[in-house]
Amino acid sequence: MTAFPFSAIVGQDEMKQAMVLTAIDPSIGGVLVFGDRGTGKSTAVRGLAALLPPITAVPGCPVNSATHADCPDWANVADAAPVEMPTPVIDLPLGATEDRVTGALDIEKALTQGTKAFQAGLLARANRGYLYIDEVNLLEDHIVDLLLDVAQSGENVVEREGLSIRHPARLVLVGSGNPEEGELRPQLLDRFGLSVDVKSPTDIETRIEVISRRDAFERDRVGFLRDWSGEDAKIRDQILAARKLLPKVVTPPRILERCAELCLALGSDGLRGELTLLKAGRALAAFRGKRTMTQGHIAAIAAPALRHRLRRDPLDEAGSGTRVTRVVEEVMGA
Repeated sequence: MTAFPFSAIVGQDEMKQAMVLTAIDPSIGGVLVFGDRGTGKSTAVRGLAALLPPITAVPGCPVNSATHADCPDWANVADAAPVEMPTPVIDLPLGATEDRVTGALDIEKALTQGTKAFQAGLLARANRGYLYIDEVNLLEDHIVDLLLDVAQSGENVVEREGLSIRHPARLVLVGSGNPEEGELRPQLLDRFGLSVDVKSPTDIETRIEVISRRDAFERDRVGFLRDWSGEDAKIRDQILAARKLLPKVVTPPRILERCAELCLALGSDGLRGELTLLKAGRALAAFRGKRTMTQGHIAAIAAPALRHRLRRDPLDEAGSGTRVTRVVEEVMGA
């Protein structure tokens, strides 16, 4: 399926920024996107994956290993030269069982050949790419918990039915949903790195621009992709340059103090807030070509890094994003 160009998505800047930052540093954690239907959530994931450079992988390897030496023994992959393939984007459907997600005993081989073999799951296919879950808020809690564990550790471990399998699962988890249909438990919310809210555009000009671009894409996909290839290439080059610069970005001690002050002022539980601020701020600095992280970078990513870690305040109707922005101004004077 041809992906809509990432750079052609109108507005939704916070969502696009969050996804770009996880492409620079996947250790930030997953991205949670909540908002109205039809606001470009899945389009952004597929568009970003499409603009990233292809990966090299051994043909037939279920975990997309770059070399034959990296292929897991249980896969019995034939030695072959790696080939280029697009960055994988795997959809996790609602109703997916734990076996389908993690992988399980290959029943067909067990019955027909009497052998015990492992059938890889969706986590294996998403290795080195993205795992996208639409309506993540409707997924069973234990599946979400499992996914977050794997995304954080970068490894899928299956211990059941006499099987003991480990394989890499370095992926970026992107979950989306409509809050009117249900919410995630706070314990699960906190484990997503970034959280963004998306809304339908409220002005006529923006809505017309969205419709016009989508219509142009559907009427002439080749021409539309050609027209936006230059803008996508600029973003790709920025991401690649940022990946190289990221290890060199300096974090002054006062920035760590600001991260801690901000989380304390907001009443954020635990320390995941500070860690996410640090990683996302550093990735943003690298994306902007800066070698030193500043308060400005922290202020720019504070809302997506912290809004889902706040305790609910029934007396504050402004929304969590507004609360974060207000406290950022108080603490940093931003």
